[in-house]
Amino acid sequence: MLNRRSFTKVAVAGAALSMAACAGGKMAKKDGKTVIVIGGGSAGATAAKYIKKADKSINVILIEKNKTYHTCFFSNNVIGGISDLESIEHSYDGLMKNHGIDVMHKMVSKVDAANKMVVLSNGDKLAYDKVVVAPGIDFKWDSIPGHSEAASKNDIPHAYIAGNQTQILRDQLVNMKNGGTVVMIPPTNPFRCPPGPYERASLIAHYLKKHKPKSKLIILDQKEKFSKFGLFKQGWKREYKNVIDWRAKSKGGQVKHIDTATKTIKTANGKTIKADVINLIPAQKAGKLAFDSGLTKGDWCPINFMTFESTLHKDVYVVGDAAIAKKMPKSGFSANSQAKILAIQLVKSLNGKKTMANTRFGNTCYSFINPDYAISVTAAYKGTDKQIAKTSGGLSPMGANATERKALAGTAREWYKGITSDMFM
Repeated sequence: MLNRRSFTKVAVAGAALSMAACAGGKMAKKDGKTVIVIGGGSAGATAAKYIKKADKSINVILIEKNKTYHTCFFSNNVIGGISDLESIEHSYDGLMKNHGIDVMHKMVSKVDAANKMVVLSNGDKLAYDKVVVAPGIDFKWDSIPGHSEAASKNDIPHAYIAGNQTQILRDQLVNMKNGGTVVMIPPTNPFRCPPGPYERASLIAHYLKKHKPKSKLIILDQKEKFSKFGLFKQGWKREYKNVIDWRAKSKGGQVKHIDTATKTIKTANGKTIKADVINLIPAQKAGKLAFDSGLTKGDWCPINFMTFESTLHKDVYVVGDAAIAKKMPKSGFSANSQAKILAIQLVKSLNGKKTMANTRFGNTCYSFINPDYAISVTAAYKGTDKQIAKTSGGLSPMGANATERKALAGTAREWYKGITSDMFM
């Protein structure tokens, strides 16, 4: 069982570094070795912190466009009305004050691997010795006919990048009439989790059951099953028998077309569904920066499974959701685990030392059925030059009683405190 004390190891505070001065569009490189980390989410923030912890002499620059970060994990609690948006908001002050990491709130256009430069959107360039790219995900907007990026901004939010989108979906549920219909369209595989669509369905159902009991939630799934399938179905039968209507792809779940203006959905079996609120989560791919930097092969970024260095460009590392890290899921816990191994391997390489031949990773995904009912899946992994393979793991038991489910919910909340402290403090 994880708790804050056992999960978090606090580093000795370091002195903050001053930013490099700009000289004619090219940022003057500081003395010593410089590592730039692009992206301040679960992967990027962890990588920046643990690189600095491994070698305090390295200049670590974290570039993140947003001044605050909202975690995707636990954002479903906000949508379900259990907590507010502020509860998942984190700043970068701890990384600056406690570890001496330079944080730049800038947009990055691309990584110029040939010249070892990070190019900012204003044209400025920063030189690096090594760069870590943690771009997260982007969406395939045309994965559902009729849908568009424009429609997702307000009318049909994906709420899959936490923050403003989270609040939009929350507000739509609050403003919906009692007796309304919510339709969720989960993405095809592979997709990032959290914020898991099936936990989200559970917590939306919890809200509807409590505040709008005449309403219903229809899940039009593009798949036949999903992670923790049995545990979710058991929880839904117990808690939301008359609220959730889950339809597998072969049972009417496949969407043929969506009219975003009227919120009308046509399914492949000829049915038409009129919704009051639609949460459409498109199919996914690596973040735009990965494509613009030439780091992708297909939809995702190929890496060395032991070091996370790109197989396409030397001294460029890719970590988190964008990386092809089979068999690890694209989760916040996975990203945090991967980033720590990356930090060790990168620092060894930067200092001319031999990298580890075998690596170990972990992942646990907690999901809430309601605030006092949680389920989980846990796994351990081993990285070799061929793959990242699962070595052990399991699910929380199907036969757990209410006390055990509530205890696991408490563990999940403690885990959140621990992992966010580990990332940002």
